Parts: sequence; C-alpha cells; structure tokens
Amino acid sequence: MNCSDAILASNRGKGVMTRYLVPTMIAFPLLVALGVGSIALEKRAKVAAAAVQAPQFEVDPMWPKPLPNHWVLGWVTGVTVDERDHVWIVHQTNKLSPGEQFGDKNVPGSCCFGAPPVLEFDQAGNLVGHWGGPGLGYDWVDSPHGIRLDHKGNVWIAGNGRGASHILKFTRTGKFLLQIGRPNQKQDSSDIQNLNQATDVEVDPVTNEAYVSDGYGNRRVIVYDADTGMYKRHWGAYGRKPDDTNLGPYDPDVPVALQFRTPVHCVHLSTDGLVYVCDRTNDRIQVFRKDGTFVKEGFFAKRTKGFGTVFDVAFSKDPQQTYLYEADGSNNKIYIARRDTLETLTSFGDGGRQPGQFYAVHNIATDSKGDIFTVETQHGQRLQKFVYKGMGPVTRPDQGVVWPKTTKSPLQ
Repeated sequence: MNCSDAILASNRGKGVMTRYLVPTMIAFPLLVALGVGSIALEKRAKVAAAAVQAPQFEVDPMWPKPLPNHWVLGWVTGVTVDERDHVWIVHQTNKLSPGEQFGDKNVPGSCCFGAPPVLEFDQAGNLVGHWGGPGLGYDWVDSPHGIRLDHKGNVWIAGNGRGASHILKFTRTGKFLLQIGRPNQKQDSSDIQNLNQATDVEVDPVTNEAYVSDGYGNRRVIVYDADTGMYKRHWGAYGRKPDDTNLGPYDPDVPVALQFRTPVHCVHLSTDGLVYVCDRTNDRIQVFRKDGTFVKEGFFAKRTKGFGTVFDVAFSKDPQQTYLYEADGSNNKIYIARRDTLETLTSFGDGGRQPGQFYAVHNIATDSKGDIFTVETQHGQRLQKFVYKGMGPVTRPDQGVVWPKTTKSPLQ
C-alpha cells in the first residue's frame, strides 16, 4: 500500500466513524430531552391530581362495641342515621348458618343467638335499642331490606323475601303504624296497591311522600303518602312507563338499557330536590326530579357484570351535598364522586374481612359529622365506621384500605 492508498483508507475509516457517530450524537440529547419531558409531564399530572380535592376517611377498627347476649348478625341489609347521630341497622336473621344458631336451637352450652332484626347504636357504638319480628296487626317481612327514619322519627322497613309485596312503618320503639301492600300478591310494575320485593324507602320531609325503590321483582320507583299510604305516582328508567320484560344479562358493550334491570336497589333524595335511584346490575345511578322527570345518569365500574356495582348511595354533609358516596358490593369499594357530574374522583376499600375491607358491602349512610357507615351481607355480616378526616388531595384513583395513619396496618 502506498501513501495515497493509506490516506484514502484512513479517510474511509473516518467516514464510517462519522456515519455512525453523528446519528448517535444527535439521538442521545434527544432521548435525554424526551426523558426530561416525560418526567415533567408526570410531575405536572401529579400536581394537577393533587389540585383535585376529595373527602378523606379512615376506618375505626374499634367501632361498634360487641353485641350482648351472644348475639350475632345475619346479612345486614340496611343502615341509616337519625337526627341524634344514632346508627340503625336491619339484618336478615334467616340468613344465619346452622352453626350460628345453636343457642336458638337449645344446643346445650353452645353459641350463638340471632340478634333482633332492628338494632340501634349510639355515637360511641353502644347498642341502645333493639326490636323487630312478627307481631299483631302487621305482616313482618322475613327478609328485611333497607331501613330509614323519616323526619318525624318513624322507622320504615322494606323486604325482598318471597311474598314480600309490602313495606312497614313503625315508631322508633317498634310500635306498628302502617303497612302498604299485602303479602303474597301476584303483582307487576303496574300494580299500585302492592310492591314486589321492595328494597328501600325514603320520605320527603317537604311533601311527606314515601319514595320506594321497587325492587327485586318490579322495575320502578313508586310514591305514596307517608301517613295514609295513598298512591301518588310511579315511573321506570328515564322517567318512562316501567316495562317488566326480562332484559337478559347485562352487557356493557351494547347500547344502554331503556329500562331498569332488577334489582332497583335504592332511592335517595338530595336537599336540592333530586331523586337518586340505584339501577344496580346496569352499573348506573339515574337522577330524576320528584315528578319522575329524568335529569341525568352516571356509571360506576361500567364493565362489571354479575351483581352489578350500584348497591347504595349517600351524600356528604356539607350544605350543598357536594359529594356522593357509592357502595359497590361486587368490587368491594366505596366510590367518591362529585354529585353534580357523577364523576368518580377516587375510591377506597378492598375485598376481605379485616377492618377497612369489605365482603359484599351492601348499604351506606353518613352522620352529621360526615362519617360513613357501611354494612355487609353474605359472609361479611357486619357494620363498619369510617371517620371523616377532612378534605385532601386526590393522589391515587384507588386508595385501598384506609387504615388509621396513627396505627400500623396489619395489611402492610
């Protein structure tokens, strides 16, 4: 090789080096810039999320106090809070397992006994009242479902067992006042005298009208006079005439159903005069005016099948009732949403039987302090309290188990 060949070879080598080196020198700063940009976007997203505020809660693992008399709970199917912040529940004693009823069956030396169906707790978690069951002048519901106190202090109970085509009204001490409907009636959503496995009752303090979510058999909301039981009006989904046609299993990939699926699982009135209805297996809440005019709807975990997601709702205790709390007994979570938009902000809870977890969470209520109370059916069979800790930034879409921050969680 002569000198000119050597120079040419050297230049070719430099050319090769240049061809590979130049793109690398350009790409490296570009990757760094992209990485920095990604981090900046992530930080910006966190800042934006932190700007969203929502109510914060912690479970109180020591509430309520143990029941007396070796009493145990069956499926707890209703919870409400009265003007004294006393917490009321109703449960289905016919769902107790054989081993939970040895005391009732006089098996010597054995536990336990089914607690009375209606239980009242004070703010400290002490049991201060109990009653319920068959009596003179009314037909008790074997599977009570839903409990509510009205503005006069009266207790309303619905029922979803076989033949439960009625609802009941009592004083707070258990004295019978009114029965709407008769048991074991063959009825449908056009029957204005009877119900069909109703799930909940709420009385409007302005008009003294009782709104009933009806139910496991029918597909409607029906309204009665709360004193006389006289029929007022009823409606189905979107304010339409209810249709009892079997819609088949819920499918999130087809157009939304124009009728409620069963069960129509709750009814609640907000302070601004709107009616919130739980269309459980359609995974949605529908909102109406008091005359049945449809206003809007919102979906929660819309791809959930089976039992559905919208079991019950409650409202925050600020004057505007800014937030809505939704109990999802399939995914075992409580969703915190804005009431005006029905947009979910965050959620808490997880499946399980430890404090702060849920097993078939079924109903939800709030007291004057903003605390949340939940009850569970199936093998959950309990009442829990979640203490309101004020407003805070939303840092995660799901918070998991909200264990007290002053105590180390056994789940960590």
